[in-house]
Amino acid sequence: MLAAIHSAAVLGIEAYDVTVEVDAAQGLPQWTIVGLPAGAVRESRERVGAALVNSGFVVPPKRFTINLAPADRRKEGTAFDLPIALGILVATGQLRADSVARIVAVGELGLDGTLRAMRGALPVSRRVAQLRDAPARTLVLPPANVAEASLVGATPLAAPASLRELVAALRRDELARAEPSPRAPASAREALDFADVVGQETAKRALEIAAAGGHNVVMVGPPGAGKTMLARRLPSILPALTESEALDVTAIHSVAGVLAPGDPRVVARPFRAPHHTISDAGLIGGGNPPRPGEVSLAHHGILFLDELLEFRRHVVESLRQPMEDGRVVIARAALAVAFPARFTLVGAMNPCPCGNAGDGAHACSCAAAEIAKYRARLSGPMRDRVDMHVPVGALALTALAAGGAGERSDDIRARVELARARQHARYAAGGETTVNAHVPARSLQSLGVLSTDARALLTSAAERLGLTARGYHRVLRVARTIADLDASRGVDIPHVAEALRYRTMGDSASSS
Repeated sequence: MLAAIHSAAVLGIEAYDVTVEVDAAQGLPQWTIVGLPAGAVRESRERVGAALVNSGFVVPPKRFTINLAPADRRKEGTAFDLPIALGILVATGQLRADSVARIVAVGELGLDGTLRAMRGALPVSRRVAQLRDAPARTLVLPPANVAEASLVGATPLAAPASLRELVAALRRDELARAEPSPRAPASAREALDFADVVGQETAKRALEIAAAGGHNVVMVGPPGAGKTMLARRLPSILPALTESEALDVTAIHSVAGVLAPGDPRVVARPFRAPHHTISDAGLIGGGNPPRPGEVSLAHHGILFLDELLEFRRHVVESLRQPMEDGRVVIARAALAVAFPARFTLVGAMNPCPCGNAGDGAHACSCAAAEIAKYRARLSGPMRDRVDMHVPVGALALTALAAGGAGERSDDIRARVELARARQHARYAAGGETTVNAHVPARSLQSLGVLSTDARALLTSAAERLGLTARGYHRVLRVARTIADLDASRGVDIPHVAEALRYRTMGDSASSS
């Protein structure tokens, strides 16, 4: 007898339909799984066989052929355990075929038949909601994944605790709908505030601009100046995730298997700070099957590279494509997987090997050649992709002892949200609801309203500083953001002048 069970698989952060076909024929007892199964899928025959027997069902000595269609896509993970078990029950006459016709089944089985959590429940739930007959389909999945899958409210869910419980409900045609447990309100932000930062007004102003326009920024200064402290407070001035952004971020974290247990909602903008020993696969993504890297886990948030020049050069260079395209494509011999990676890069680096260049309190022991070699670890193309280079000088101990609260993050965030609202209104008519850092150059020039005097200043400065075309447009983007913070319709000379300072001051601080 032939059985067909609807299921789904995840590729990247998107799910696609899979039909699990099971044929039970006379012959020597054997299980054959076809359809490009990976190792975890091939091992399902042992898990499923034990789960069926331990749940009180009969596994007759037949020749089982299990096909995962479409057969030309490689299947990964353990989520096919449940549909394979149901297919065997239908193929052996222990379950009616019509009882499983309107369900989509995913989930790993324990040897005792319990349903265990899986990765990618949110993408699968989104896929089921997109089906033409979605209201008539019920997604059957493990109880541990209900809260995650329920973020897509249009998908009917069922979450039996075990295979035995599911089969009993299907036989009675009484599949109970699962509801997520009530969750306590989650705080979207950590208890980090810019009010804790003493001094460093230039750096705080630069980070406000970066938050308002989504600009990449590198802070240059001696150890202990507060670069890391400033970077870790940047999420506190970012606007909250929109519903669409939150679903995208949650889907990435679901596929990566890093969602918090019990409450899968990602409510705060990500802040990822990998160690400088990270590999290129860990940063960009990779593996078999391909998994999202740190750049994708930082999607719609912050990727902070502390001690930027200590990262291996080829690892930093691998950031070029995602910084330009907002996504990463991981190509393998049989497939190519795309992961979104629209992040804001924040780097922190010392001005020289000893860290004291430009620090009035401590003498620098590095030769000029050593400083030049050290700074060359960040290549010209990567430096060109950074919108703002910001010096962070050492704070005098007298100023630190005097203390005094700075401006609160809530007040800064209010200005950032207003600036982003202006960008939204400006670009929405052209279908480009985004921030200045990601707007195409043609839209920026047509909608940016650059005054004649400001254009002349920008052009002359670009020629004098030897800016590339990319550098020219990045200065213009920063100037547009500064104008948005000033509630100015046009970009004038003061906005361009401040943007140009951020383009050059990091280099001058490093060489001083």
